[in-house]
Amino acid sequence: MRLEEFSLPLETPLSTASGEIARREGFAVRIDDGVGEATPLPGWTESLEECREALAGIDDPEAVIGNLEDRPAARHGLSLSLADRDARDEGVSLSRLLGDGRAETVAVNATVGDASPEESANAAREAVENGFETVKCKVGARSVVEDVERVRVIREAVGSGPAIRLDANGGWSREEAARALDELAEYDLEYVEQPLVADDLAGHRELSSPVPIALDESLAGRTVAKIEALADVADTFVLKPMALGGIDRVVELGRRLGDVVVTTTIDAVIARTAAVHAAAALDLERACGLATADMLAEDLAPDPAPVRDGTIPVPTGPGLGTDGPWAGGAFDA
Repeated sequence: MRLEEFSLPLETPLSTASGEIARREGFAVRIDDGVGEATPLPGWTESLEECREALAGIDDPEAVIGNLEDRPAARHGLSLSLADRDARDEGVSLSRLLGDGRAETVAVNATVGDASPEESANAAREAVENGFETVKCKVGARSVVEDVERVRVIREAVGSGPAIRLDANGGWSREEAARALDELAEYDLEYVEQPLVADDLAGHRELSSPVPIALDESLAGRTVAKIEALADVADTFVLKPMALGGIDRVVELGRRLGDVVVTTTIDAVIARTAAVHAAAALDLERACGLATADMLAEDLAPDPAPVRDGTIPVPTGPGLGTDGPWAGGAFDA
């Protein structure tokens, strides 16, 4: 097994609850001719140093993978490299190794950040004109009144056809969430993601919402069994392979929970492509949060699955379905 450490600059620094992120740092993990990616994200996974320690000096990857329960990024990189290797050996794509899904493309959503109503409406309109059928809008950083107004003008701008989903990132209190969900119901929303803070599972369970609820941050650090136990807390579950410990776990949870969306943690091209395969293996109908390549100023290699008209084509070659530096050479990063 070989590790190749990388550090990739973001196009624009990202503000998170754990501080500002200007670069995505991680490891390409190679086992024989398979390649994986371990890219920790503060607040979601172990630290970079913890990930490095977990992956260092491994002689038998398959024997130790069960010991990485508290190191999801490391497990993601290791399990993906093994899966890519096995799929290449069998001459099938990763999505076919993971499941029987035969999807040729995966629908993805466009993201509208926290901007003024006019700017938000223009961004949403442009996304729809570019082929996106689902628009995700960030809420929760402004007052409920302001967010409701933003959603109103976004719906007016895109019309009744496109789906609109909101992400509050845990920014509302229980009272604010109840008020917001009630007032937002008239805008035909697909769902509202993480209306309350991650650890307020009781609050999410008790929300009497006219709008479907999705969980995201609440899933971080939980095992497959513990996430499955949350089936009655929300309508939809947002699955991040890097935070959950691998695409194998995402596929397992997708089959158990049913209504899921696959998203990334602003990963490099290896993990993004793997997430596309996971979504394809599940044959998901909902748009996934995988259109994140443009958030990186640089990447490890050319993207084999770029966004086209609101969808991403699923690579059909063996394994991840790629050639070039993926197939054994060092990455230039």
